[in-house]
Amino acid sequence: MNVSILYWGMWNYKPQAVSLMDEIKEGFAEANVEIIEGSGGVFEVTVDDSIIYSKKETGRFPEKGEVISLMK
Repeated sequence: MNVSILYWGMWNYKPQAVSLMDEIKEGFAEANVEIIEGSGGVFEVTVDDSIIYSKKETGRFPEKGEVISLMK
């Protein structure tokens, strides 16, 4: 399973991305997780080329456990 977390570096979304990466690795040890710096206020989680979470759509960061739940 390939997971990417795209975050906006300008507003320092990196801590949320790193925390989410740790949470995903804890729940899915086999997952290959990468964090990618983007722009434009993005915070998106993609699993195997499908976006499963987008801050742009929800207007907020994912809550603890929310992305794990979406991955199942």
